[in-house]
Parts: sequence; structure tokens; C-alpha cells
Amino acid sequence: MKTIDELLSEGVAGKRVFVRADLNVPLDGTTITDDGRIRAVLPTVKALAEAGARVIVASHLGRPKGAPDPAFSLAPAAARLGELLGADVAFATDTVGDSAQGVVAGLADGQVAVVENLRFNAGETSKDDAERAAFADRLAALADVYVGDGFGAVHRKHASVYDLPARLPHYAGHLIATEVGVLKKLTDDVRRPYVVALGGAKVSDKLAVIDQLLAKADRLLIGGGMAYTFLKAKGYEVGISLLQEDQIPAVTEYLERAEKSGVEIVLPVDVLVASEFPDLKTKAPAHPTTVAADAIPADQEGLDIGPETRKLYASKLADAATVFWNGPMGVFEHPDYAEGTKAVAQALVDSKGFTVVGGGDSAAAVRTLGFDETAFGHISTGGGASLEYLEGKTLPGLAALED
Repeated sequence: MKTIDELLSEGVAGKRVFVRADLNVPLDGTTITDDGRIRAVLPTVKALAEAGARVIVASHLGRPKGAPDPAFSLAPAAARLGELLGADVAFATDTVGDSAQGVVAGLADGQVAVVENLRFNAGETSKDDAERAAFADRLAALADVYVGDGFGAVHRKHASVYDLPARLPHYAGHLIATEVGVLKKLTDDVRRPYVVALGGAKVSDKLAVIDQLLAKADRLLIGGGMAYTFLKAKGYEVGISLLQEDQIPAVTEYLERAEKSGVEIVLPVDVLVASEFPDLKTKAPAHPTTVAADAIPADQEGLDIGPETRKLYASKLADAATVFWNGPMGVFEHPDYAEGTKAVAQALVDSKGFTVVGGGDSAAAVRTLGFDETAFGHISTGGGASLEYLEGKTLPGLAALED
């Protein structure tokens, strides 16, 4: 695929450049609680603006139902982008209508605009090819060039990600070029030992990537809510912990495959449990207790890995030459259940290997828990996209950028 460096060498002064970004930031009302995804697209937007392009930034935010919804407006993201750029950023109150057309027409060389949430138009996410194409045609009329830089959305077959690049000269932005380069180090050019830490709520979300990693990784560390399905598959009592009974056969098969192929699957040896889920708004003390992983009381719920597991996982990460981490080890949003996730993050910081934090909740945890982002080899902006790439799937947004 062609990159933005090639576009810049060709010259962009006076051209309208459509940048498909990922500004899907978490909001508390209208307050952005984590601006990491906005900062991730800054290098591309800055480079284009400084080269004299008229930059049109577009993104989705949340899951509106194909119609305008003030709760999902990109206005806060546009304001934050302006603050980070140190320049005024115009904001269009629609996607392709009168406001968008007027704002784009009013751009001077080097200026930046953001159009409203793409998912306010049903054509963006439509499964009907004709409806999606019609929306892509209207987006294409706003610009001369397309730059794809919304890595968190490249696994979606959406109008702005998949259909629009075919209608304009297209290039990969700095972020996508970086993300793809990193993922190749996790698939095609892996330094060993290769250790993968997987957490998060549902094992079903990770089955396909586990299937692939059993042929690629040397060691898998399992935590988060998904760990309890693994523990149940080994015959342990898991109490009222998050459990996907229907996934036990698949997990059992993976455990057997791993043993036969020499891949080490490491499960918690102790967990923090409580009789109820913690209050994440008040952060009231939860008073958890620590029990062995094979001795979870029937009326208790596992909510984080325990202190012995933290030490075990740190030791299993210590010799890694390559580490990929996706998914928290527990309910990190509450201080009483954050230590497991913090321990894995610290082990990556201490590692001498190439460390990748795989987007989503893991990236949010790194920032929430106060870690220096530069201490990691790479923090991905797309958890789902990263996992699908590792699964070996063709990602529509990347395929569309290929020539």
C-alpha cells in the first residue's frame, strides 16, 4: 500500500484530503476520559496541514442507530483535536450535508475540519452494498485524496473504510503504517520466546486468536473473566464467576492441543473473590479475599488474579523476546481489583523484549493506571482489529488501501 510519505512527496498543497481517523473516544457526558486515539492521529493530521492540505477528518463514535444522536456527537473530539493541534478546527454538524459542504468549501490551505459522526448516516454501516456505495459517493465528493488512518475500524466493511478508498487516490496514514509494521513482527518476523497475555471478559471473543496462537506462541497467560472458563474446563469450582459453559469443549480441546504441541498455557493459581461485583462509580471498598484458583467458594465471584499469580505471570514474561498483551487481568477500573492488570503492565515495562499492548481495555488500563506510554514498544489503537489480524483474517480497511 502507498503511504502518506509518498503522498507528501507528491505535494498536497491546496488539495482536500479526507482522513478517516478513529476518534471513538470514551465520554463521560461531553468530557473525554481518554484522548489516546485523538493523539494517535495527530502525526498524520499535522503533516498534512503543515504541507498545505485542506484536511477533512472523519470518524465514528459509539453505536448510534444510523441517525443523529447528540450523545454521540464528535464535537468534543473536534474541540480536543484543536487543542492538541494548537489551531482552530472547524466542525460540521452533519456528515455530507449543507454544513459539511460549507465547512469544507471554507477551508484554506493548512486548515483542518471535522465532520459529524459518520454513523449518523445509515449508509456508513449498511450491509446493503448499494446504500453503502451511495454514502461513499457523497463522501468522495468532499475530497480529492483519501488517507486511511483509523486502525481501530479497519476490520469493518463500512463505507468510509472500505468503499470510499476505491473512489479516490488512497494512502495509509502514519498510524496504520505503524500498526501494520508492528503486527508483522507478531506474525511474520517473531523473535522468541513469544509470550501472549490474554484477558478480558469473554473467552468466546478470543477463541479464534487462541487457535492461531497455538501454532505461533511459546506461552499463553490467561486472566480476566475468560480465565474462569479455562479453570472450569480443568474441573475446578468457579462459584458465580463469569463463565461461558458453551465454550468449555473448545477450551478443553485447546488445552489438549497446547500440551501436545509444547505450548505452555498458564492459568491463575489464586484469585481475588467477593460475593458481588464492585461499584465502579463510587469505587467504594470491595473487601475481596484471596483464595486458591481450585478453591473458589460457590457463592463468590473471581474478579482479579491473586498475588501469587501476579508473581507467576511476571516470571513467565521476564524472558520474553516478544510480548503481546490484550485484555485486563481483572476489574481494573476498581482499585481493589487493579493489581493484576498493573502487575502485567509492569512486567511489560520491565521486559527487555518487544512489547505490544493490544488496544481496547488494555490500552485504557495502561493510561488509567498511570504508566508511561513510551515504556512500551507499541500501544495499539485497535483491539478488535489487532486480534482479527492475528487470527489471519483479511481486514477490509487494509485491503481497500492496497493497490
